Amino acid sequence: MKQFSSFLIVVWLTVGVVAAQGVQFRKEALPAVFDAAKKAKKPVFIEVFSETCHVCQSFIPTFAEKSVGKFYNTRFINTKIDISAKSTIVFLDKNHLFVPSLPLFLYMDAKGNLIHMAMSNNSAEEVIRHGTTALNPEIRSSAMEKRYEDGERSPNFLIDYGMLARVTRDTVTNIKVMNEYASKQAPGTYSSPTNWLVLQKLILDVDNPMFQYMMGHLDQFVKPNGAEMVKTVGENILMSSLYSSRGNQYPAAKILTIRHQLQQVGIDPRVASNRTLLPEVNAYFRAGQATKAASRMDEHIAQNQFSTPEYLYVIRLFNRKSPDASDAPTVARWANKAIPQAKTPAEQADLYFELAEVYHRGGKNAEGLKAAQKSLEMAKTAKLDTKRNTEQLARLK
Repeated sequence: MKQFSSFLIVVWLTVGVVAAQGVQFRKEALPAVFDAAKKAKKPVFIEVFSETCHVCQSFIPTFAEKSVGKFYNTRFINTKIDISAKSTIVFLDKNHLFVPSLPLFLYMDAKGNLIHMAMSNNSAEEVIRHGTTALNPEIRSSAMEKRYEDGERSPNFLIDYGMLARVTRDTVTNIKVMNEYASKQAPGTYSSPTNWLVLQKLILDVDNPMFQYMMGHLDQFVKPNGAEMVKTVGENILMSSLYSSRGNQYPAAKILTIRHQLQQVGIDPRVASNRTLLPEVNAYFRAGQATKAASRMDEHIAQNQFSTPEYLYVIRLFNRKSPDASDAPTVARWANKAIPQAKTPAEQADLYFELAEVYHRGGKNAEGLKAAQKSLEMAKTAKLDTKRNTEQLARLK
């Protein structure tokens, strides 16, 4: 028993020595970590990780290596934050940071400014190399904008700069840099392993030449990577474009193309139609084509069993955003269909209110007045505030 106990003590001491030799990650909250960095006059190294990320777990022995510990412990204040923790989410949002994959290395000065970021291969040499880069003001991430302005355009640099732009949520720079990267690649290499990773991690825009090539040559990508992975990559790029600020300005024809491309990569046609519905309707509004917008929504309603809240949402959408009254007869039909299925006086009050607005837009003030009076009655029954009803009646009289 004494021999067994001695063995355990030796093992415990050995593990303790190894841990002490590795990177010392502080466990305090981030504000305390940055306070310690200010006092030590050192930058901060943050590993963004997850307990469920097997890649993150594989870095634990690497961080425990003596060479890695010696490098980081003497040059940085080190900590790690779990991506699932609320405090981590708050920190990332406050600093406008996006985590495309785990683990993510963030290097910040003591004031909390990002100076470098990296996604590392799992080796002591690579982890130390990223730390060395972070300490060099001329080549770390914070210098990339100037290096780009000075004309640096090597493929690896453009990949790194594109990733920095993605992590810092700078979509405009990401699109510009990745378009330039694509222009420097021969189309025949777009399906190479490196460029496949670029498509997976960095491309956010449907107009990027690499994405357009992929959509025209899906077989070249499906064979080495699998249909499901190609579906995921294509879907991510299409949806990130569709629901972006630039996507809010796409014409209807382009949204129809995106709908078709979603189906091309394997999305169910009905799902693709549902996802592009509102962007397409809004595109018709922007183009002053209310009739087409109503027709598209009417087609969707005919294929789906709408609930009262769904009817109310689309009726309000048309009442507030339609550029003219050509859609009024169709929208009035939706309201009259929804009213009988409303389950409460409050829902009926809302629907009659919107019906009155539709009739008013369409020049049918008499019908609008009747609907407004009915809305007022239902609002009183439901004991709702009737201020909007009296204001509506005053407008329609």
